[in-house]
Amino acid sequence: MPPRLIRPRPGQPLEVGTLQPSGRGYDHGITTFSPDGRLFQVEYARESVKRGTTTAGLKFRDGVVLVCDKRIASRLIIPESIEKMFKIDDHVGIATSGLVADARQLVARARVEAQINRITYAASVPVDILTKKICDFKQSFTQYGGSRPFGTALLIGGVDENGIHLFETDPSGAYQSYHAGAIGSGRNTVIDYFEKNWKTT
Repeated sequence: MPPRLIRPRPGQPLEVGTLQPSGRGYDHGITTFSPDGRLFQVEYARESVKRGTTTAGLKFRDGVVLVCDKRIASRLIIPESIEKMFKIDDHVGIATSGLVADARQLVARARVEAQINRITYAASVPVDILTKKICDFKQSFTQYGGSRPFGTALLIGGVDENGIHLFETDPSGAYQSYHAGAIGSGRNTVIDYFEKNWKTT
């Protein structure tokens, strides 16, 4: 049906309304900050992580443990087909929460970076260097138009000559080092448990 022009009756005031999303237009462009300094697309990516399954990691005396909750939505699903944990190199692995397809892109990138380091320097890539490279890559997707942030967070755990490492990454490209950490829908519960029961060895 073609649009119709609706005219107000004589003497009736004309009211014009506009519909805008909660970000009031600032959530359309990935590179546009809102007046209070927020990047809404990054916040939306974080919400995607919060809806993901719970993933936890913790350091112990001899290494790192990564644990993933595989939420099986149907008994027809083959559990082994759900990938949440990935080997990057012999000394480092990644566990994810959020959009699995986004995580696979970052895992592929991490594997390439690990192999480049091995070929160039004949040595395994330090875990902190690998984490920084992946987070720099993630951050670049918050800076340029025509893209969106990765809707996934990563726990990167590994052991190298500098010690035992556990890093938590954010869709913005930020990362922090932890003794124990968690991402996903159950993050607050797991972190609360770790904080109450963690003992430094």
